[in-house]
Amino acid sequence: MPSTTTLGQAASAHTPMMQQYLGLKAQHPDILLFYRMGDFYELFYDDAKKAARLLDISLTKRGQSGGQPIPMAGVPYHAVESYLARLVQLGESVAICEQIGDPATSKGPVERQVVRIVTPGTVTDEALMQERRDTLLACLVQHKNQFGVAWLDLASGRFLLQQLDNDSDVQALLQRLQPAELLYSEELLAQQLLPSRCSNRRRPAWEFEIETARRLLCQQFGTKDLLSFGVEDAPAGLMAAGCLMQYVKDTQRSQLPHLRAIAKEQGDDYIVLDAATRRNLELTQNLAGGREHTLLDVLDQTQTAMGSRLLQRWIQAPLRQHHRVEQRLQAVSELSDSYPELQPQLKQIGDIERVIARLALRSARPRDFARLRQALQQLPSLQPLASSWHCALLTELYQQVQPLPELCTLLEQAIVEQPPVLIRDGGVIASGYHDELDHWRALATGATDYLQQLETREKERTGISSLKVGFNKVHGYYIEIGRGSDHKVPADYIRRQTLKNNERFIIPELKEYEDKVLGSQSKALALEKQLYDALFDQILPQLEALQQLAAALSQLDVLSNFAERADALNYQRPELQNAIGIQIEQGRHPVVEQVLSEPFIANPLELSPAQRMLLVTGPNMGGKSTYMRQTALIVLMAAIGCYVPAERAIIGPIDRIFTRVGASDDLASGRSTFMVEMTETATILHHATPNSLVLMDEIGRGTSTYDGLSLAWACADYLARQLKAMTLFATHYFELTQLADELDGLANVHFDAVEHGDSIAFMHHVHPGAASKSFGLQVAQLAGVPKMVIQQARRKLQQLEQAEPARPLDTGPASASQLELLAPEHPIVQQLRGINPDELSARQALDLLYQLKGQLTD
Repeated sequence: MPSTTTLGQAASAHTPMMQQYLGLKAQHPDILLFYRMGDFYELFYDDAKKAARLLDISLTKRGQSGGQPIPMAGVPYHAVESYLARLVQLGESVAICEQIGDPATSKGPVERQVVRIVTPGTVTDEALMQERRDTLLACLVQHKNQFGVAWLDLASGRFLLQQLDNDSDVQALLQRLQPAELLYSEELLAQQLLPSRCSNRRRPAWEFEIETARRLLCQQFGTKDLLSFGVEDAPAGLMAAGCLMQYVKDTQRSQLPHLRAIAKEQGDDYIVLDAATRRNLELTQNLAGGREHTLLDVLDQTQTAMGSRLLQRWIQAPLRQHHRVEQRLQAVSELSDSYPELQPQLKQIGDIERVIARLALRSARPRDFARLRQALQQLPSLQPLASSWHCALLTELYQQVQPLPELCTLLEQAIVEQPPVLIRDGGVIASGYHDELDHWRALATGATDYLQQLETREKERTGISSLKVGFNKVHGYYIEIGRGSDHKVPADYIRRQTLKNNERFIIPELKEYEDKVLGSQSKALALEKQLYDALFDQILPQLEALQQLAAALSQLDVLSNFAERADALNYQRPELQNAIGIQIEQGRHPVVEQVLSEPFIANPLELSPAQRMLLVTGPNMGGKSTYMRQTALIVLMAAIGCYVPAERAIIGPIDRIFTRVGASDDLASGRSTFMVEMTETATILHHATPNSLVLMDEIGRGTSTYDGLSLAWACADYLARQLKAMTLFATHYFELTQLADELDGLANVHFDAVEHGDSIAFMHHVHPGAASKSFGLQVAQLAGVPKMVIQQARRKLQQLEQAEPARPLDTGPASASQLELLAPEHPIVQQLRGINPDELSARQALDLLYQLKGQLTD
């Protein structure tokens, strides 16, 4: 593509059509421009090369510029959604340029303009979105010592902001939101905060001006100020919201009536989960990036896509306030009997949340109206069931799912039972809805009877029994006569088309009728489009009620889903208390127990002010990591209002959940595995409080034995003595178990295993006290390590145990270094290992002794 500075020169050397294209492209230099030409959207220059590479379409050429062919690529307009979906998934944005002028009256190129811009964070078309995942547009700005984050779900109208004090909280928030597109200020200093998996777009500093933000938001919401929204005390958040608002207006090129409010999300409303915790617990995404074997995968049996998206938001943002959690738990309890009747009705309602957004944006298709109609038709059948609800939350939701009879009647009268995909095809507006439309349609559809009458009459008049009256889109109406009857053709027949075996004619009467019918079809389609557009205006006053309806139905879907999961998976209602502590009886891992073919072995746990830390030891594969993760998941499930996999769970206040479980290199940032491990550890030690739940697994394993052991000891001591956080600390350093004798509030527990010869059986039961051994060699043998390697490892283990007996942690550094302990055996020792003393005579033994003595002397 020519540079911006040479666009004018390039345009002057092109045809008028290419001049028009280059002028539009100059307005959108950084994104792909789909330029409508007939039945195709065309791309030129670098856009064509890029699209051909990304979409695997043909790269051709059109004309020349400066003596060089102009690259061109194109996609059919009727299949454009599939191509847009692929580009959006790749993080690309596309400007859609349509013909807005009339070809019949245009002199030169038909007038065109960009009617919308499709970006990864602003899509609302059904074909471009993942059904069960939010598509979010977010914005990040750094203002003085604070960060502002705003985010918008254009497909639902949810608009929120938050103001944060440190980059770790920003990372945690962005990890939770997982925006499809992130806007950021060109003045952002903390570039490391930008996610690598979404489309990041740099915006100029002037778009973040606070007064501009206030003006744009007040204009959108129709208010004089923003006081009623409670966001004035978050200037950085407002700056981000203002930039986001401007971006949405620029891309959508339409009114946004469903964006009616903005809210400030309070950081202390939710349990904080940092990025590492979300990854390690595999809440909504597994370590491979999929959904299988995640907490969401187990819990999600929702009946609607909007319910599934809400469930995901709840999992990502567990509540800290117990009174809100209790409201959800009460609702789940009350729905435990009625969910079998409620869920089939919810399934019939479907995903009206996104339908309502498309109605607000005037981009809804005919079948969206039909889906909304079907949902509204289900509401009366909900009333007898909902009227029996008594708890506060369900009573509130009942008020919001009241039928909307006037709107339902309008859609029943206006839209046909099975509408076509697009309005341009016609046949969307139902018969009887509009008299004039019915009149023009009658003229068009009445052609069949008239043509049959005309054919019968002309057969009698001409005496040609094979005469037929027909129609095609190219030549219109015609009278067809076989060549053998040419001599019978009347003089008033006018030849229209000659075929191999037939001749086609037209008569004045048929031509007059053709003009009337085709004119009526055109008028019917034009009127139908007018009536279709008017429906958007008629629905607009109901927009707020519809949004409340969708939100309430989503909550009902999730709550009834919790009731079903509790029944199907034997979950119990958790008990919330104000006192610090966690007590779990026979807890289970919600995901692992669904994967296992044999019964899951449940285990208890107790953390309290008197016992704040458990040091967990035991063999690899013995169940330590599962035990730790299930504790965090049970706490999190309780905090979203879900029943939990345990016989009983009593949970006190929780402000944060931290996990330091496993690590890998971060090559993109130049960080080793151990550096990643220490960074996550530092985050925990800086932010954990007495109300935090901390899971620490194998601290210090990424460095030398003594460095690692010292770090693990110091971290455990700091967590127990200084932070007093509720902690599960798993380790293979048996020396750490001595901390239980030195620190109050710390206890040892272990997972055991039983050896049978060279084999091992893991018991998966947690027991008080420390483990006796690690069973590392047995696990290596199970993994398929060659037998020769295992045997050599056993010999080396015996040597190390003899050379370096176990010593208390505080006796000072060992006399032999790790390198010395692992040095090769002396040649004399190797020679002795191959000798059987019972096979030597006295003389041979004496000679061997002198020989070995000589080797030492040498």
